[in-house]
Amino acid sequence: MDIVKVSQQRYSAKAYDPARQVPEEIMQQIYEVVRNSPSSVNSQPWHFIVASTPEGKARLAKGVQGGYAFNEAKVRDASHVILFCTRVEAEPAQLERILDKEEADGRFADDTVRGYSANSRKHFTNLHRYTYKDLPQWYEKQVYIALGNAMLAAAALGVDSTPMEGIDVGALDAELGLHEQGLSSLVMLSLGYHADSDFNAKLPKSRLSQEDLFTFL
Repeated sequence: MDIVKVSQQRYSAKAYDPARQVPEEIMQQIYEVVRNSPSSVNSQPWHFIVASTPEGKARLAKGVQGGYAFNEAKVRDASHVILFCTRVEAEPAQLERILDKEEADGRFADDTVRGYSANSRKHFTNLHRYTYKDLPQWYEKQVYIALGNAMLAAAALGVDSTPMEGIDVGALDAELGLHEQGLSSLVMLSLGYHADSDFNAKLPKSRLSQEDLFTFL
C-alpha cells in the first residue's frame, strides 16, 4: 500500500450512494484501527456509537436538524455513521479499568510497574484537571487522534468518509443519554461510497507546499 497515494486520494465526501453498504469485514478493520488509536498516557477517554440501520441513523440525524440540516443527507445516505464521544471527567472506575486491562494484556512485570503506570496517568490527569484546568479539552484532543486514524484507515480500504463538527451536541447527548454515562458527543464521521453527484470527488486536492508547512532544523 502506498500511504502517500492514499492520503492524496482521500477527501471529504459531500454526497453518498444510499444503495451501497460497506461490508462488515471492512468496517471491523476500521473499528480495530480506531480502538488501537494512541492517547496520552493511554487515557482512552472515548466512546464510539455506530449507526448502520435506518433506525440508528435516524437517531443520529436528530443532531443534524435546524442550522445543521446541511449535514443530514450525509448521515441518512451513508452506509455507517460513527459518533465520536469524549469523557468529560477522569472517573476513577474508568482509570482502574484501563489499568486492569493493561495488566491482563501483560504490560506489567510486577506490582511496582503497575504502580508506576497508575501514578504516571494520575499525575498527568491531575495536571490537566487542576493546574491547566483543561481536562475536557485535553480529552477531546485524544478523541481527534482516533478520528484521524479512522479517516486514513477508511481511505486505505477504499471507503469514503466525511468528518462533521456541524452537529447539535446537546440534541445528541439527550437522545443517547450520554451525560448519564459521563460522556458528551464531539464529532461525527460518515462512511460509505460517494454518489455520482458528489462534486468534491472530481476536484483536485489542494494543500500548501511542504516548503510552506515544514521547517527542518
